[in-house]
Amino acid sequence: MDVVVIGAGQAGLSAAYHLRRAGLEPDRDFVVLDHAPRPGGAWQFRWPSLTYGKVHGMHALPGMELTGADEGRPSSEVIGGYFARYEEAFDLRVHRPVDVTAVRDGSGGRLLVETSEGTYATRALINATGTWDRPFWPRYPGQETFRGRQLHTAGYPGPQEFAGQRVIVVGGGASGTQHLMEIAEVAAETTWVTRREPVWREGPFGEAEGRAAVALVEERVRRGLPPQSVVSVTGLPLTDAVERARERGILDRLPMFDQITPTGVAWDRFPGGDGEPERGRTVDADVIVWATGFRAAIDHLAPLRLREPGGGIRVEGTRAVRHERVHLVGYGPSASTIGANRAGRAAVRDIRRLLDRDGDRRDRAPAAA
Repeated sequence: MDVVVIGAGQAGLSAAYHLRRAGLEPDRDFVVLDHAPRPGGAWQFRWPSLTYGKVHGMHALPGMELTGADEGRPSSEVIGGYFARYEEAFDLRVHRPVDVTAVRDGSGGRLLVETSEGTYATRALINATGTWDRPFWPRYPGQETFRGRQLHTAGYPGPQEFAGQRVIVVGGGASGTQHLMEIAEVAAETTWVTRREPVWREGPFGEAEGRAAVALVEERVRRGLPPQSVVSVTGLPLTDAVERARERGILDRLPMFDQITPTGVAWDRFPGGDGEPERGRTVDADVIVWATGFRAAIDHLAPLRLREPGGGIRVEGTRAVRHERVHLVGYGPSASTIGANRAGRAAVRDIRRLLDRDGDRRDRAPAAA
């Protein structure tokens, strides 16, 4: 293959679309590999109560709008169906389910992509694996002693399973607040715990603000640090639903606990109110929901030694600084639906130049010999 695309979420499908537009044919010049069982990227795994109307800023894939969607349907169904129609409309021929285990340097300027359906030798790689497969679970003393249930956003089933229970939600991002507001409607008691004080965003959030937020994430990637989510620099939007939840005390946040006990969580020192001294505190719980985010799913790239001392992969545009044949889309600053679209286009533009250069080298080789 000339190009192997790993992942068929928003970024991977965008890249495949632009490869098609550049004149490359699927299964002849490029291949898209996806380990998920069906179309939809990470969206297919989202909880049923996350309806399409609750999705913030879903940007259409290039060349085909998403129209007429029922806002009351689960986003997994709406977006999964949209991705399936997109793959068919542009004949992208995604291979699934295919697991990619490793990417290594091969001979003749090619990369070897080792997969569950064999090894591909490719001139360029577009990695679009996202983060869903690497949920981040923080570790706290006593975690293994907790007698209740612990689950991560990646396995969140919706609020119905928490009826009548005491639930602690850990995490200050969009998922944490969404879980909390849903669960509070059915639970006996909810507690919200975050490492940092939440930052609420008021007023409009336009294109200029979006570019500024993405630039902050991009700066970390340029320095070779692990990317942060865009929401970590934009703050949380103050919607009507959020305002109502704050008025009801649902979004009254507590600082991070120090340990987990068999029956809940505990703080060694907790600020007292009205001038009272610090003291210990405990909260009993039946469930702990870890809405603590995800990390980039890039372990299969380890043989290429792309990581910088800071722990991340340094990129220029979408290209890995340590390897000119590797592009990362949907990574860091392009980890949004509109960012993924743009990254797919940029990666293909750069790869076309690489393929043209390789072609020139092959054309000149016989004459030079």
